[in-house]
Amino acid sequence: MKIRAFAKINLALDVVGEREDGYHELNMIMAPLMLHDLINIEIIDSGIQISTNSYKIPVDQRNIMYKVAQAVIDYYHLKQGVKIHCIKHIPSQAGLAGGSADGAAVIKAMNRLFNLRMSYNDMVSLTKSIGADIPFCIYNHLAVVTGIGEKFEFIDTYFNAYFLLVKPKKGVSTKRCFASLDMNKAVHPDINKMADCLRINDYWGVVSCLNNTLEEPSFKIVNDIKDIKDKMLELGFDGALMSGSGSCVFGITQSEDILEKGFSYFKGKYPFVRRTELLNS
Repeated sequence: MKIRAFAKINLALDVVGEREDGYHELNMIMAPLMLHDLINIEIIDSGIQISTNSYKIPVDQRNIMYKVAQAVIDYYHLKQGVKIHCIKHIPSQAGLAGGSADGAAVIKAMNRLFNLRMSYNDMVSLTKSIGADIPFCIYNHLAVVTGIGEKFEFIDTYFNAYFLLVKPKKGVSTKRCFASLDMNKAVHPDINKMADCLRINDYWGVVSCLNNTLEEPSFKIVNDIKDIKDKMLELGFDGALMSGSGSCVFGITQSEDILEKGFSYFKGKYPFVRRTELLNS
């Protein structure tokens, strides 16, 4: 079975505060992208076999796909196993949920292959402790996301825009990014206003609300992030923002000319440059 694993961006991200369990309370606007990894998965006699076209991705128990497959096998006491090959297009440490997207795709594929009849809520419950973005990637629907990434208020709209994704060579460790965050100086975007603008398809309202609490600490970890953002705005993109904890930056525009201008400028300067749109459902 072949299945696509879709990336995401954060149109806005607010770190509300730190919880007693050590996690951070978040309030975000998350949106699925058409950019995706391609996963081929099949049933085998036993065990879990993983391969990928990327030398950077581990293929053992450290891999999120492995952890998800093992969780399903254990929970349902499956006698057979799975063989998984993943063609990676989503970079790691980018804030695009590359690993979580793959994990979400694996549980959806196994649900069908083994006829487990899991609901989306069942799949979320089984995997939310494995990867914070897996629950969102299971639904793949524009949403206000709260808690540690497991609570959703879906937004039904068709948002028309082009996105240019640019990631520098260096990634940002999510753990290091949060550790560098000074909550006394943190910027807190208006998530409710962004959600309202999306619901009425107010493009310029959405652009005006682009913000990310984690952007400033990530600037200090990877200087290229700010350079990319500044250049996107200089090239004519209506807005630009780092996604998640970085290090990928997206530029937003409704102009194909600006999109192509940006693509031409960044192509070859950075290892990952992609044009994409939202995965509107």
